[in-house]
Amino acid sequence: MAIRTTELRSAKHAPIDRPSGLAAPWQDALPVCRDAIVTLREVQQDDAPSLLAHLGTEDVSRFISPPPPTIAGFERFIRWSQRDREAGRSVCFALVPAGATRAVGLFQLRSLDARFANAAWGFALGSAYWGTGLFVGGATEVLDFAFDNIGVARLEARAVLVNGRGNGALRKMGAVQEGLLRRSFFRRGRHYDQVLWSMLSEDWRRRRSLQRTRIH
Repeated sequence: MAIRTTELRSAKHAPIDRPSGLAAPWQDALPVCRDAIVTLREVQQDDAPSLLAHLGTEDVSRFISPPPPTIAGFERFIRWSQRDREAGRSVCFALVPAGATRAVGLFQLRSLDARFANAAWGFALGSAYWGTGLFVGGATEVLDFAFDNIGVARLEARAVLVNGRGNGALRKMGAVQEGLLRRSFFRRGRHYDQVLWSMLSEDWRRRRSLQRTRIH
């Protein structure tokens, strides 16, 4: 089974500078996206116990920034993520398996500039759902949203070098390896090298066009 984790964290940025001060529609509410195996929606307070159970395990958390260690900690993270979405700085989607109601994973998009043209993404998924197709279904919806709804031009991600399966997940989605960030991630008393991955909007649209052509 493949691990589906990259760095997932909170960050502070200045408010997004949008034309005429207008808020984007997603700042009011994130869309709900569904397919046969997964629902993608905004993370909610009721997700906190499930997120702690699925993301707090050693196999999931060892290569990402430490997740909150308690239900209350996840509740604070969820409140923060909703405020940050309203401010236009980031979005956090919950990954919910078809037929379930609570989240078993997260996808996060963070702005890296004042207009959200450059952004970073991170993800984490409970180990019980590795290799089920849940990651690919959720990631496809997140990338569509990033490039088509937010208007991201460049999306990047970092993954610890020794996290072969996390790097494999990014490669599978079509990300391009740009370089190695030496000793850029610190976890439990140890520095790790990270791989820097990127994806451009035109890369993703070309990939999606090819996918749709194959389907039809």
